Amino acid sequence: MKQDMIVILDLGSTENTVVARQIRDMGVYSEIHPHDITPEELGKLENVKGIILNGGENRVVDGEEVVVLDVLYDLGIPMISIDYPQSKCEKQFSALPTEEEMKAFVFDVCKSEANWNMKNFIADQVEIIRRQVGDKKVLLALSGGVDSSVVAALLIKAIGKQLTCVHVNHGLMRKNESENVVEVFGKQLDANLVYVDATDRFLGKLEGVADPEEKRKIIGSEFIRVFEEEARKLEGIEFLGQGTIYPDIIESGTKTAKVVKSHHNVGGLPEDLQFALVEPLAQLFKDEVRACGVELGLPAEMVYRQPFPGPGLGVRCLGAITRDRLEALRESDAILREEFAKTGLDKKVWQYFTVVPDFKAVGVRNHERSMGYMVVIRAVNTIDAMTASIERIDYDILENICARITAEVPSVSRVCYEITPKPVATIEFE
Repeated sequence: MKQDMIVILDLGSTENTVVARQIRDMGVYSEIHPHDITPEELGKLENVKGIILNGGENRVVDGEEVVVLDVLYDLGIPMISIDYPQSKCEKQFSALPTEEEMKAFVFDVCKSEANWNMKNFIADQVEIIRRQVGDKKVLLALSGGVDSSVVAALLIKAIGKQLTCVHVNHGLMRKNESENVVEVFGKQLDANLVYVDATDRFLGKLEGVADPEEKRKIIGSEFIRVFEEEARKLEGIEFLGQGTIYPDIIESGTKTAKVVKSHHNVGGLPEDLQFALVEPLAQLFKDEVRACGVELGLPAEMVYRQPFPGPGLGVRCLGAITRDRLEALRESDAILREEFAKTGLDKKVWQYFTVVPDFKAVGVRNHERSMGYMVVIRAVNTIDAMTASIERIDYDILENICARITAEVPSVSRVCYEITPKPVATIEFE
């Protein structure tokens, strides 16, 4: 069943995602598109029932005010504007409409049906994937995280054995992560799985690189190179599957919004990419990705596992990566996850991890002065990854985690708990 759609045109609003979520919560699908979308581009979208011109504080870009193409007003599609005074719409709002006002537009004016749900979304995506891929093959980067796991399940449903999953151990995985991926996907789920140990290759490329954006782009670019090499060993690979989700795209920058941080599957792709992309989750928020995984029948422990960034521990080993700090990071993170599981915090907290900065602090070991690394703990809760609040952890639990880390990871001299929400911080440190 084709889902009706409300299109949100970004004319400088900082609340595009708020509007999109408001409409989706009504059971109607919504997508955010650039302000300068053409009638031809709009015509390629299916079942567009209405358009929202969403203005805001970022209306001026490079000295010029962004405007919608006048020809869009003549398409006969119901349209309202929010904080966009140049609009020719009959209905204009100076601020976000109330829930009742939005419902009146979506249902009474646009005549939309509340048919946005995961069952229909999956059916639509299966059809889109089959149409896009045809009889060709898809190569998928399978980290074992929520996004790539859901993409894998969706692609398997759509094209079955035409999918080849590649798990690259870049040396930046959490403790036992690669071993678990091989066990679950290679053995239990019987996926076409290729395992590549590229630890030395990645760490060599990253040696001495301290800039976070440069690290992300090196990791993203090197990932693609590895896939290209694996693809050359296979026949018929023409597509690259990716677990890109909507917050990745938002934070990597739009025509009216600055980059928060580039994501390895958005900002780090090389210009000479040899594959066409298959990104069926690109319009989903994180909670919707999990709902999609549940609908696809993935086990709960896989769907609700905490997120892990594509660059892995590379963006948690702050500054230039060294093997000793990376090992301290990996071991401290494993201890944190073990303790959260023991206390039930793993079921309460959305994301939790450790970070190791690129400096040492003085400490005392064996009754002598010693210099050791600092481990920073971060634990946050969020719904859509666009904002996040800090989990207030019982002090006794924190003390126990600190005692274990300093006892079991000799290179660590201090443990801290970080309490900054998003915003002003981001969830990750780099």
